[in-house]
This record gives sequence, structure tokens and C-alpha cells, in this order.
Amino acid sequence: MKPQHKPRVPLFSSGPCAKRPGWGPAELADAALGRSHRSKIGKARLSDVIERSRAILGMPDGYRLGIVPASDTGAVEMALWTMLGARGVDMLAWESFGSGWVTDVTKQLKLQDVRVIEADYGRLVDLSKVDFSRDVVFTWNGTTSGVRVPDGDWIPADREGLTICDATSAAFAMELPWDKLDVVTWSWQKVLGGEAAHGMLALSPRAVERLETYTPAWPLPKLFRMTAKGKLNEGIFKGETINTPSMLCVEDILDALGWAERVGGLQGLIGRSEANLAAIEAWVAESSWAGFLAEDKAIRSPTSICLSIVDPAFKALSGADQAAAAKKLAALVEAEGAGYDIAGYRDAPPGLRIWGGATVETADIEALLPWLDWAWAQVKSELAAAA
Repeated sequence: MKPQHKPRVPLFSSGPCAKRPGWGPAELADAALGRSHRSKIGKARLSDVIERSRAILGMPDGYRLGIVPASDTGAVEMALWTMLGARGVDMLAWESFGSGWVTDVTKQLKLQDVRVIEADYGRLVDLSKVDFSRDVVFTWNGTTSGVRVPDGDWIPADREGLTICDATSAAFAMELPWDKLDVVTWSWQKVLGGEAAHGMLALSPRAVERLETYTPAWPLPKLFRMTAKGKLNEGIFKGETINTPSMLCVEDILDALGWAERVGGLQGLIGRSEANLAAIEAWVAESSWAGFLAEDKAIRSPTSICLSIVDPAFKALSGADQAAAAKKLAALVEAEGAGYDIAGYRDAPPGLRIWGGATVETADIEALLPWLDWAWAQVKSELAAAA
């Protein structure tokens, strides 16, 4: 039977993600539109984003945090192009974004001393193989595989190299061990549901030292430059952005940060994400056809929740037919207005991906799940008829 109840907000995209509950355009009425981002009010707004983000995340004193161009991608690229090459690097990859950083380092930067440590979708790399005399680049949470590192215990305090962490689908939803991380990046468009195109870059004192003592052998475009005459450009980390930001987007992320503070700060945000994962886990435990791509609960993400289809009728299909069936399932749900953008990532094994970040209400997750059962029943019936 087709379900009768639909999610109030059927938005489950993994980026841009759902706006915070209760959001509306009126929340942006005080945006500093038409004002220079270098004006007193512009700088104050940008500085407010930095300081409130620091406070919610519990960043240590001595860490710099700046707003940078081109979303999380821009923040990661800034770190890779300005800091790598001083020593060998271990690249960890278990999904598409980690693999993308491998490509950048090996094919674009063309570094010679690179070790690539990989794992299949749904698995985590063997962290015991990492050599911390080298720099280490990794995602904290694999957005396209639903696999996260469980903690920071595998990172030694006395490491010699830098740890460069893409945390875009983890920041504000998971505990980050700041003392173990030298570079941390994220964007506004993930857990806080902000607008796209702006990134955040956090640097430890060790990362700053690298920037001030190491000069890459390759030229750096203006958007990547964080030093001048061998010294860190401190203005970047006080709201003096490298290029012109959108003040409308700045107002939007300030609204999201205010909401985060009202729901209990970091612990409140984590609790909301974990509740969304718990709702799906309870459903999967009773399901005859759905499972988790990340089978190990210890490494399962509460934000990018990736589901596999375990029904024998699905497993008997060819790879191409599995992909078509998974897309059909997602399309049926979308056509009913019960859930948008839930298809698995294009490079991942065929399945579904449901964003469970803090801006998504658990009640909407619970309302979505019967629609998944209904849609799979339709797809399975079609498969049986075609057999």
C-alpha cells in the first residue's frame, strides 16, 4: 500500500543540504547588501562567522580559522598546493572525494614521494599502515560512502608530518580531535545547511610554521596564497577574505550558527544527526531488502547515510541493471514528493544516500522510510514481471 504520510520537508540532498528548521528568506533581511566586505560592517559580519564557528566547534587557542573561496574544495586545494612537497605524503582514500585528492596530488602536483592507501566503498583503510613521519591527507567522513574514521586515537601526538583533514560532512556533526589535526576544512553547505561557494580553513600552529618555512617549487595562484614575505597573512583569519564573498551568504550562515547555538551547540547538533542515523538503523534492522554500505557500525556516518540493496532479486542483476533499479527506486520516491535527491553517488555502488545532518528533522526521516519500502516493492514487482 502506498503510504499516506509524507515528510514535512522532503529534502535529503547531501549538498547543498536542507536549510535549518523554520528558515525563510526573511531571516536575511539584515544582510549587508551593497556594502563592501571591507567596510566596518562587512568585516564585523565576516569576523562573527569565524568567531562563532570557533566557539561552537571548540577550537583551541592558537588555531587560525579563515573564510576562503570555492567551498571545501577550495580550502583543501589551498592546503595541498601550499603545504605538500616538504616531505613524503600518505594519501588515504575510501570513496570518491578522497580519491579526487589523490588525483590532484599525483596528476596535478605530480609529487614523487606519494603512498596511496585505499579501501573499497563501505570499508575504511587500514589506519595502522599510516606513516606519520610523512604528511597525511584524508577525509574524516566519506560523503559518498557513508564511512567515517571512528576517532583520532590512530593519530600520534608526536607526529612529524602534518595531518590535512577534509571534514566537510563531519564538522558540526562529529567530535573532531583538534590536537590531532593540523589542517581542517569544511563548507557552509553541509551540516549547517548554509549556501555554497564559501569554504572554511583551520590551521594549527604546526601548519602555520609549515607555511612560513616552506616555499613550494610551483607557482601559486592568488586565491591560494596565504603568506607574504615569508609570514602568514593574518588578515585572512580575521575576516579579510582573499576575494569578494557574498554578504547574503554570510548573513545566511550567521543565521545557521545562531540556530546551532539555540539547539545546544556542538553536542546538540551531534545529537540531532545521531538520532537520524538511529531511526534508519532501527528500520534497517527490520528490513528484508535494505542494508548499510558501511556494515561496521563503528565507522558508519550519521550524516551521509548510504544504503545498499541486499534483496536477492537485486543482487542477481548485472551491475548496469542494479544501477538502473536503484535509480528507479529513487525516482519513484521523488515523483511522489516524498524524498528528493536520495540516489547514491554516481561513483558509489548502486544504492541510496540519505543526508542525516542536523538540519534534517528525525520525524521527516521516519516519514521517508515507508516510502522506500513502497518504492522497492514497485521496483521488485517490475523486475519479477520482466524475468
